[in-house]
Amino acid sequence: MIRTLARFGVKGERRDRRVGIWVARHGREEEKIAAIGVRVRRWVTYHGVAVNVDPELDHYRGIIPCGIAEHGVTSLARLGVRATMTELDDALRATFAEVFEAESLCLPEAD
Repeated sequence: MIRTLARFGVKGERRDRRVGIWVARHGREEEKIAAIGVRVRRWVTYHGVAVNVDPELDHYRGIIPCGIAEHGVTSLARLGVRATMTELDDALRATFAEVFEAESLCLPEAD
C-alpha cells in the first residue's frame, strides 16, 4: 500500500498501535488514507485493502475509522492527486507483484 501511494507522489506510513496507512499533512496532522483488513472465520481467512481515492469525506463525520477518533481521514483527491480507479488498480497490481516477487499478479478486474 505504501509503495502504491508512492507511485502517486504520496508518502504513506505505518504507525505503531494504529491500523492502516497514514499521511502527515502540514508536518504534524495525520490522516488515514488506506485500510487493511483481515478476518479469520471457521479456518478461512478473508482479507482486503481499501484506498480512499475520492470518497465524500463528509460521510466520515459519523464514522470513527478503526476506532481511532483523534485522527481524521483523507483521500488522494483531497491531497490533489487525480487518480482513476483503473490507475490505482494498475499501481496496486504492480507493487504487489514487486513485494511478492511475482512475475505477474492475477487479480480480478475492477467493476
